[in-house]
Amino acid sequence: MRLDRRLVQAIAVIGIATVMWLLLTIVLIASTLEPEQREVIGEQLLPRLALIGVTWVAGLFSIGATLRWLFRRYATAPARLLEQTRVLLAAPKAAPMQHQGTTETQALAEAIFQLASQRDSLREDMALQIGQASASIQQEKNRLAALMSELTQSVVVCNLDGRIILYNNRARLQFKALSQSPGLAGGAELVGIGRSIYAVFDRQLVAHALESIQQRIGRGAGSPSAQFVTTTQAGQLLKVQMAPVRNADAAGNAAGNAAGSATEITGFVLMLDNVTRAFEEEHLRDQLLHGLTEGSRSALASIQAAADMLGYPDLDAEMRERFLTVIREEVARMGTRISDMTQKAAEGLKARWPLEEMLGADVLLAVQRRIEVRSKRDVSLENIDPGLWLKVDSFSLTQALDYLAMRLVDEFGIKFFRLRLQAAGNRAQLDLIWTGQAMSTETVMSWEMDSMRFGAESTPLTVRDVVERHGGEMWFERERVRHEAMFRFLLPLASMQEQIEAAQILQNESRPEYYDFDLFQSTSESNALEDRLLSELAYTVFDTETTGLRPSEGDQIIQIGATRIVNGRLLRQESFEQLVNPGRLIPAVTIPIHGITQEMVMGKPPITEVLPAFYRFAQDTVLVAHNAAFDMKFLQVQEPHTGLVFSHPVLDTLLLSAVVHPNQESHRLEAIAERFNITVLGRHTALGDAFVTAEVWLRLLPLLQAMGITTLRQAREAAQKTYYARLSY
Repeated sequence: MRLDRRLVQAIAVIGIATVMWLLLTIVLIASTLEPEQREVIGEQLLPRLALIGVTWVAGLFSIGATLRWLFRRYATAPARLLEQTRVLLAAPKAAPMQHQGTTETQALAEAIFQLASQRDSLREDMALQIGQASASIQQEKNRLAALMSELTQSVVVCNLDGRIILYNNRARLQFKALSQSPGLAGGAELVGIGRSIYAVFDRQLVAHALESIQQRIGRGAGSPSAQFVTTTQAGQLLKVQMAPVRNADAAGNAAGNAAGSATEITGFVLMLDNVTRAFEEEHLRDQLLHGLTEGSRSALASIQAAADMLGYPDLDAEMRERFLTVIREEVARMGTRISDMTQKAAEGLKARWPLEEMLGADVLLAVQRRIEVRSKRDVSLENIDPGLWLKVDSFSLTQALDYLAMRLVDEFGIKFFRLRLQAAGNRAQLDLIWTGQAMSTETVMSWEMDSMRFGAESTPLTVRDVVERHGGEMWFERERVRHEAMFRFLLPLASMQEQIEAAQILQNESRPEYYDFDLFQSTSESNALEDRLLSELAYTVFDTETTGLRPSEGDQIIQIGATRIVNGRLLRQESFEQLVNPGRLIPAVTIPIHGITQEMVMGKPPITEVLPAFYRFAQDTVLVAHNAAFDMKFLQVQEPHTGLVFSHPVLDTLLLSAVVHPNQESHRLEAIAERFNITVLGRHTALGDAFVTAEVWLRLLPLLQAMGITTLRQAREAAQKTYYARLSY
């Protein structure tokens, strides 16, 4: 522990006072002596001045040690008790104080803890009563969250500043497709609570749509909306439908208020649809139609001219044959052109089938029900991997299996079917199995190429079309020993990322992370960021794991983890985590600390690819880190290589902990977390440390506000005055 400045000053004052006392004593004694006596005493003392100095230093040291003990026991201990008491005031739940001081201060600490425990009990009782009183409101809120989460339409809700206050899972996946670096940030730099929608859409375009809605409200429209189509930076074409969010009074009086007012609208809802593929297909159809008409016009002109010449009665046989040849050739060309167009149109029809991520078990259940209903046959399921996800058009695949089963029943009288699904390498193997008569290869091929018919219903698609659309394979097999036969389909598996995303859409626990209705209250930024309240700012809390501690000597980042805090809420699911290939060996002595091995970073992107994605993720936020100077130095040394300057405002929880708790002996992240009763998980992983740092920052915030530190400028100035701000890397 470093010495307290007040203690050092006290020892210095005592040291000066003892020297003055000693000098004064010598002067007084000397004034009472005769000159001869003074000379004798001087001759005796001068050779022994060093000994006198040593005894003075030893005495001063003893006095200092005694003062330090007394200071820590009777001055620092109450100060620490005060800091711990303030922590209890700000903490959501009291933790044992573990105070070390005098018997009296320890008893006082125990009494304070008991009072805090009683407060927690009262809080719990009050929270229970509030929860019971607001149960109906929460139920409505949960219904809205469930509705938004399960919608297949991408929905984003913004306030008038364009800040996102709500979005659903489908929108999150939609924005990932729009991201310039989907493999790194995963769209998190575009969508998130408190992020600006203008990172995707042009501000003027949105303003024009809002103005159009305002005009419709002024004309008394009950449900005004606007639509526009725009391109994104990633080259995607989006169709957007906008609807206003109005306050209850304005919405209720809209019909009777023809004039309308700008204050009615508090935000807007965007429903997004990626029409890039549809536009390309429509453009291709237009090209096909244009080619057909232009090519047919010249062919018809040639046929018409030849037909006119054949009408002459005096045309000789050679010329007649020549004109007949022209007609035949042009008709053949037209036939070929129409056939090509028909084939391309059919390919376009197949290309428009949507492939979706589905659990394989769900696909088999759908096939089982359809065959049992249509063919009146029992179907059993076997060897189903519950974790197998397929990327399929479930409707067309179900049709194909149902069609094959129906043909088997009609032509061979099959009584029973089995469905089997299992992984086969990087694809899935789906078998339709039956016992009984087999068939010839010619029969299988005819069934495969015939258009599928179901009684009076028919479709132009064939089983082969369905297989080709999935990029799969299908064949017929026989097992002579068991007297069984099967149709085997090889189907694409959903990628691991698609499986995770599809599974997340089914999970309801994440819904509350996706909205924050309090952001409706935010207004346009009227002050500089430095003068804004800490409670109003959005934060990116981050941490890095590195190959060593010397960024200027070649050590590199091997992992970045970050999360976001918006409106005082930690958004755990809006996180950034990426391993980085450092381009050098990871020292073996550091691996036990961060747990990242050379094999784990092999094939990962370099820092020059990761930092741009992280920069976009942290855009328009304040950076927060523990011992931020260390992490920022690693970002700064990459500026010449990436061209990115992280000029974001930075807050350091280490420095701010020293501001709030100047009398605590340690400001390590673990020590602060222990003081705040924060559970530490994933320590020395970048994202785990970022989560802990975020929790620490949320606990520090009210303590800073209690000290009168309420703005970003005040927090940074207070941090710069601490002892730890002198450290550099």
